Amino acid sequence: MDIKEKIGEITDKVKDDKDFTKNLKEDPIKAVEGITGIDLPDDKIDKVVDAAKDKLGDVFDKFKK
Repeated sequence: MDIKEKIGEITDKVKDDKDFTKNLKEDPIKAVEGITGIDLPDDKIDKVVDAAKDKLGDVFDKFKK
């Protein structure tokens, strides 16, 4: 699995899908597993979730300016 690619998919989906954004906030692991289609151990998914949150933080900061 290309983690950078999955992070890009997550951030794109957050921008376009409000339901996904809600799911990501409520249960990030389940939301990410839904995008990857792979049931990974939590420690692997946590890395993807954390990286996506960091990238999304950058996106949200740009909108605040």
